[in-house]
Amino acid sequence: MENKFTKSAKPLEIKRKWHIIDAKDFILGRLAVKAAQILNGKGKENYTPHVDMGDYVVVINAEKIKVSGNKRENKDYHHYSGYPGGLKTKSLKILSSENPEKIIMLAVMGMLSSNRLRNNKLKRLKIYVGSEHPHQAQFKS
Repeated sequence: MENKFTKSAKPLEIKRKWHIIDAKDFILGRLAVKAAQILNGKGKENYTPHVDMGDYVVVINAEKIKVSGNKRENKDYHHYSGYPGGLKTKSLKILSSENPEKIIMLAVMGMLSSNRLRNNKLKRLKIYVGSEHPHQAQFKS
């Protein structure tokens, strides 16, 4: 008898691949969308929303990311400690010179749904400044 229902993926059946994205020619939002789709596993034929089926993503050249308009000067990132006077604000220009990996991480985190699976998906996102990364062995097969 043939099963007429959709098959739900199980965690032990998941095969994870490695994808590399060069951020040199990407706009920040476009890169974040592409990375989030790979981390979610939406391109797989047996995608199941409640199972973490995504692949690994390696982003290189994080310092060469582009933004449109005047965002480099006007976009601000806020962090609030919870205490009075504990609001810290940094512009995109300052943050890109200090920590360009954090910009991409925050953009991808904003594209992922905020549920129990998000932290595990973000652990599979590897971001590097420059074109060198320590994951060469995963791409040889």
